[in-house]
Amino acid sequence: MAKRPVTFDAEALRSFVTGIELGSFVLAADRLGRSTSAVSAQLKKLEQQAGTELVQKSGRHLMPTERGEVMLSFARRILSLNDEASAALLASTLGGSLNVGMQEDFGETLLPAILGTFTRAHPQVQVSASITRNRQLLDGIRHNEFDLAVCWQADDGPLFPSSQSLGRVPLRWVGPQNFPLSHYLASNEPLPLLVFEAPCLMRSAATAALDRAGISWRIAFTSRSLSGIWAAMSAGLGVTLRTDFGKPESLQILEELPAAGDIGVSLHQSETPPGEAATHLKEAIIDFFTATILTVNK
Repeated sequence: MAKRPVTFDAEALRSFVTGIELGSFVLAADRLGRSTSAVSAQLKKLEQQAGTELVQKSGRHLMPTERGEVMLSFARRILSLNDEASAALLASTLGGSLNVGMQEDFGETLLPAILGTFTRAHPQVQVSASITRNRQLLDGIRHNEFDLAVCWQADDGPLFPSSQSLGRVPLRWVGPQNFPLSHYLASNEPLPLLVFEAPCLMRSAATAALDRAGISWRIAFTSRSLSGIWAAMSAGLGVTLRTDFGKPESLQILEELPAAGDIGVSLHQSETPPGEAATHLKEAIIDFFTATILTVNK
C-alpha cells in the first residue's frame, strides 16, 4: 500500500513564510496577530511534518535551510491557492468596474500578483489597467479617470487627501553585463545615461547624485517607456537609475556609482466615494506592497 502523503498545516505554512519574508518570527507573530510562542510552535510542527530543519540563523535574521528553500517555494504556492479559494468563497459578490493605473515598473509584479488574483476572485468586476507615467497617473486621479493609481513619489507628503504612502525603496544604478564602468570613472569620460523624458523623478535623482560626486555625464538615450530603456541598456548604450521593481535579470546593479537615495511608492484614490470593489482591491495592493517593500529593504 502506498504511503499516505503528508498534509501540511496551512497555518504552519503561513507562519513559516511570513517569518522568512520578515526575517524574524517576532515580526511574523505581530503581523499574524499571534504570540511569538505560538508562531514558534507552528514552525516546530511544520519541521516535524517535513522531517527536516527548515530555518537557520544568519546574524540577526532567519534564513531558510537548503530544504527550507524548497519548502518556501511550495508553501507560497499552496497559500496563494488557499487565499484565492478563500476570497472566492467568502467574499460578497462584487460587481461594477474599476480603472487602475500604475507605473510601468510595477507591471510585471502588480498585474499578475494582485490584479490577476482579484479578477479570478471577483469575476463580475470589470478591471481595466493602464500603464503610464506619473504625471498622467496623477492627472487621471484628479479627473476621476482612475479609481486607484500606484505612483512613484519623491517625498512622504500625500498629494491628495486620499493618498497613502506604501513605503520607500532604494534607488539603484543598473547597467548591462560587462559595462566598462571603470573606464568612465578613470578617464572622466561622460557617463552615458538612459533616461525617461523630463520631467522624471529618477532622471533628476540620477543627475543630482552624479553632480554631487563630481562625475561627468551625458544623456545618451531618452525614452517614453521603460521597455525602451531596458532595450537600449541590453544593447550596451549606457546605465540608468531605477529600483528593484521590474529590473530584468540579465542586467546588473552597479555598486561603484554614488548612492542616490530612495523613492516613495504611493497609492492614490479618486475623490469619488469608493465602492466595495475598490476597497477590496485597495487593501490587496496595500498588503502586497507592505510585504514586498519589507523584502526589498531587508
